[in-house]
This record gives sequence, structure tokens and C-alpha cells, in this order.
Amino acid sequence: MTIKMTLQHKLLLSGLLLSAASVTQVQAEENNQVLGGTINGNLTFASDYVFRGESETLDGDVPVVQGTLGWGNDDGWYGGVFASNIKFADPNLEIVTAPFIGKAGEFGDSGITYDVMVFSYLYPGASYSNYTELWLKVGKQFGQANIQLEVTPTIDDWFGVDGWQGVNYAIHPSYEFSNGVNLSGSVGYQDLDGEGAEGWGHWNLGISKTYAGLKFDLRYHGSTVDETHKVYGTQTEIFDDRFVIGVSKSF
Repeated sequence: MTIKMTLQHKLLLSGLLLSAASVTQVQAEENNQVLGGTINGNLTFASDYVFRGESETLDGDVPVVQGTLGWGNDDGWYGGVFASNIKFADPNLEIVTAPFIGKAGEFGDSGITYDVMVFSYLYPGASYSNYTELWLKVGKQFGQANIQLEVTPTIDDWFGVDGWQGVNYAIHPSYEFSNGVNLSGSVGYQDLDGEGAEGWGHWNLGISKTYAGLKFDLRYHGSTVDETHKVYGTQTEIFDDRFVIGVSKSF
């Protein structure tokens, strides 16, 4: 069964995110500090929402509106919430809200950075699919190049499937040219353990550039999922290779 997000839902989500962004901008302009940290936000419009090679909008059926409202301080502590419209065969899966909290910093003066974050995927109206991951990243800057290594295990059942546990392994290289163009990508493997489970490889490569306060991103996504996959073999179209274009604004 497929669904279409109603115009009312889209307008409501857009309005909420734009309102949050407006409040954030006013606070930033007033240099408002909250609990010793600073409020920040991001609003994105994109042709699709691809997560680890999988279209979260049922093969790009609908464009997405995404927003993040966060807080961070000089000690590296941060938290916030991410939200996006989505579309799955389950008609109850229309929106994901994702609260997160974490700590980022550097190991002494080594130049090696770390980022530890707890990230929960919450689906209003479909709480049976809720789950949480622990994102672990280390990185290093090499001139204009950067590389990040990621290991992200699930804390509870993956996507709410009883007994399924997952770990995402990925490497994220990037390079920023002197003209401000950023070339970045990711190569990873989403491991899944449990009865009937099977993991998959995923990758993306794209370029981004900030112009007039807006960040433009063009990215190509791919995966190893095919008709023989035990989990997604009957719906491989959501893993088809695809281009995604997005425009975002930070506040």
C-alpha cells in the first residue's frame, strides 16, 4: 500500500520548521545565549531523502522538507531535534522526528576529533518502528581534506523489528577547494543481525557550494541491494541509484 502526504501535512511541517528557523534567527541576531550555549537551526528542501542508500520517500515519490533545531556550547556538548516528511508503504509512516544529544571535541592536541551522539528515530503514529542509535565518529583534517570514520550500532531493535540489531560502518572523506566548492562522499555497510536479516552496502558522492547564504548540494547515491536481498528483494526500487539535489539555509 502506498500513500501520498496531504498538502495540509506538508504546509504544517513547513510552517513549523520555518517558524523555528525564524525564532532561531532572531535569537542569533540578539546574541541570545541559552543555558550557556547557542541556539542554531537548519532548513532544507530536497528532491528526496536518502538514508544509507534507501529512499525514505518510497522511491522519491515526494520532495522533502527537513529541519533541525539545535543547541551547542563551547565545551562541545550539543542537542536538538531533526524532523522530515517521509513516505513508506506503511500509511502511518509520514513524519520522522529525531531528538539527539552528543559531545564533540578533540583528543588533546592530536588533531584527531571525536563525536559521540545518541540519535533516536521517532515516528508519530507508528511508534512500533521507533529505534535509537549510538553514533561514534573519529576524524582528522589533512590540509583541505578531511576524513571521518563511523561506527554506529543500534541500542534497541532496528526499526522496531523484534530481535534485529544493526551496526553501520562508514568512511566519510571530503575535500574543500579554494573556491569554496566541497567534494564529499561516503562508503559504508549497514550490517543487520537477526532472523531473516541481511545487511547492505551503500555509498554517495556529491558536491556542495554556499552561495548568497544558501547551500546547494548535488549528490549521487547507490547501494548493493538487488532482487536477491532477503529484506528488500521485493522492493529494490527504493534502493535504485539516484541523484538528489538539495538547498539548505542555516540560522
